Amino acid sequence: MINLGLLVLRLGLGVMFLAHGVQKLFGGGMIGFSEMLKSLGFVPALFWANVAGYTELIGAILLILGVLPRFSAGILLIVISVAMFKVHLAKGFFLSSGGFEYTFVIACACLAIILSGAGKISLLNKF
Repeated sequence: MINLGLLVLRLGLGVMFLAHGVQKLFGGGMIGFSEMLKSLGFVPALFWANVAGYTELIGAILLILGVLPRFSAGILLIVISVAMFKVHLAKGFFLSSGGFEYTFVIACACLAIILSGAGKISLLNKF
């Protein structure tokens, strides 16, 4: 059951990051995201927006497939930690006030995969 649990965790986290990466890169969200990054001091903003978007996209695909799970969870942990500390931390804990509650849960899920790996149900283990 542990391997099934890790699969569910990887798939859930991967699909969430995949949706965010696709939205940023191909869904028209890059301009707004880049402007938000610029307001946070990330220069050049468009470069960092692309780094975040492609990190989410590639990291998510690797995570879903179970390929390099610790690496992919690690790079996704970096992305979500930047969001947590630069955007949400100052607003308190609860999501209802824009706080870091959601990013904290995502960071914990990334850390769980870093510590446990993909489990036996992954592309590298060929099921």
